[in-house]
Amino acid sequence: MNTETISYLQVQELVRKLPDKKLPIAYRLLSNLHPDNINSPSLQHDFMSLPLEERQSVMRQQAENMLAHYEQNKSDWQEWQAGEFLEY
Repeated sequence: MNTETISYLQVQELVRKLPDKKLPIAYRLLSNLHPDNINSPSLQHDFMSLPLEERQSVMRQQAENMLAHYEQNKSDWQEWQAGEFLEY
């Protein structure tokens, strides 16, 4: 039996190679492997347990961060969205 320890960076590198649709499966697998996480609630559950005002504040901050991100990269995303539409 191989008892080699895998580092966080090695796991992170492997996860980066996964297609986006496989990430939830990988997350569940990894969280189930860690003994401290067996009975702990998910991040989504933790978020939903927050008071409404706090959830709204978190979401407002995330929206502001995304707005800043899209404004900073505006020329990039506008360029790739400006292509021709093809009808089939």
